[in-house]
Amino acid sequence: MAFLPDESRSLPPPPLLNKGSVWLGFVGWLSALADNAFNQRPVFRAGVHRQVLLASLGFFIGYQLVKRAEYVHAKVDRELFEYIRHHPVDFQSPTG
Repeated sequence: MAFLPDESRSLPPPPLLNKGSVWLGFVGWLSALADNAFNQRPVFRAGVHRQVLLASLGFFIGYQLVKRAEYVHAKVDRELFEYIRHHPVDFQSPTG
């Protein structure tokens, strides 16, 4: 199974700055800083290109994970509403 099937293209894209992308971008940046600290290099000044790369990679992965989560939630909602539509007797509103 593909990470995101073709039917997910009908959904609107999530906002670019969302909780998942910002969080994983921050984690990617912190992992580059930790790599500098473990290898006894200047933490902020060494490997700035690596810091940018890992932050960008984390941002991209976070965005794709949020897209995947929204697709899964939309799929579950669609199946639930389809079940409700096919079984109206089980979902009558109480009157009275």
